[in-house]
Amino acid sequence: MAASVAGYLHAHRERIIAELVEFAGIPSVSTDSAYADGMAAAAQWVAGQLARAGIQQVQILPTARHPVVYGEWLGAPGAPTLLVYGHYDVQPPDPLDAWQSPPFAPQIRDGRLYARGVSDDKGPMLIPIKVAEAFLATDGRLPVNVKFLFEGEEEIGSPSLEPFIAAHTTLLAADYVLSADGAMWRVDLPSITVASRGMAGLEFTLTGAAKDLHSGRHGGAVANALHAVAELVASLHTSDGRAAVAGFYDEVVGLTTDERAALAALPFDDADYLAQTGAPATFGEAGYTTLERMWARPTLEINGLWGGYQGEGSKTVIPHEAHAKITCRLVPDQDPAEITARVARHLETHTPPGVRLTIRHDHHEALPYRLPAGHAGLQVATQVLAELYGTAPVQVRMGGTLPVSELFQRLLGIYTVFFSFSTADEDFHAPNEFFRLDRLKEGLVAWARFWELAGIQE
Repeated sequence: MAASVAGYLHAHRERIIAELVEFAGIPSVSTDSAYADGMAAAAQWVAGQLARAGIQQVQILPTARHPVVYGEWLGAPGAPTLLVYGHYDVQPPDPLDAWQSPPFAPQIRDGRLYARGVSDDKGPMLIPIKVAEAFLATDGRLPVNVKFLFEGEEEIGSPSLEPFIAAHTTLLAADYVLSADGAMWRVDLPSITVASRGMAGLEFTLTGAAKDLHSGRHGGAVANALHAVAELVASLHTSDGRAAVAGFYDEVVGLTTDERAALAALPFDDADYLAQTGAPATFGEAGYTTLERMWARPTLEINGLWGGYQGEGSKTVIPHEAHAKITCRLVPDQDPAEITARVARHLETHTPPGVRLTIRHDHHEALPYRLPAGHAGLQVATQVLAELYGTAPVQVRMGGTLPVSELFQRLLGIYTVFFSFSTADEDFHAPNEFFRLDRLKEGLVAWARFWELAGIQE
């Protein structure tokens, strides 16, 4: 990294931390309309930061819900164009009584900044803005062309992002996406996420009688919806954890021998994982390791199951309704719509007698994602992290789902390189979320070096 840029970032480190404190103090919760003012304030704050950094064409662009903040600097002819992605919205702070300090009153303790959204994604997304500021303040230019896209709906599944991208394909055209979102696997090991699972889901209801019935007067005469839902849910898996839905695995691309060897070589221990989760034992599809099941095999999970009386004491009724929520995590080449249809057919054909089935699709779907091994951005990220940490980064997968990567690939024809400097242990989505200030410093250095190397990459 150029000495002038490094010197600028070092000289302004305390100011950058203070700006992150200010940003993290804005209550930008996208899912709750009570935070509408906070969402608007966060979008304005991000736009102001881009403008002060020297970024051109800064705009707050409306969507059906929360706006996208866009800016660009295109003064490097012949160099690649990177589309920098991040999100300024955060998760709800509940439960408030579990926080050691108020979620929107950021506090530094032991080298960590505690606040809702500071790790996911305000700290990581501020890094590229400050790196752009450093280059423009010292060199008067960036090594690469950069377009910034910061959305406000990631925490609610990015419902407005697909139509926004589709309507702005020319504006967003780039060589690839460099994402400030998508945490590293572990704090003690540099890593690059090269794949994530997709998602499909639905909710269903079983209805027996028209109303709850007295279990003494009607027991044995009509179906109990809770009994029926338990039977139907149990039919979704075999005893060894494999999904029993017909065709569920038909399009699954299995792991190669080399891929399995690479996963086996990662420093992962089942005992440590069980200690972390508190589970008594691992469980899942037979014939695969825990990492393989979490990262590279599809799953079908029951996320909610309810019905009947749930208050204190007893109430002797036959519940007339029971409900369940299902999500599936998908791997290449599974299609969310087809998997949802197969699960629905299974439910229809296995519904017990005496109840009616109603299915509701939640449309929270995303395709699985995989970054090609020889991708230019992956090569740069690997070199940068090796220089920064003195050891080559490991390539990891994500058991979760990152819908934006699939959207960028499908709508813009470009891949996403994840380059976040938060880590998976920083309690995002939970009380006492934090961001390590050392990682802020490391991220500033790494992003500056990435842009330098990308600018000279042939």
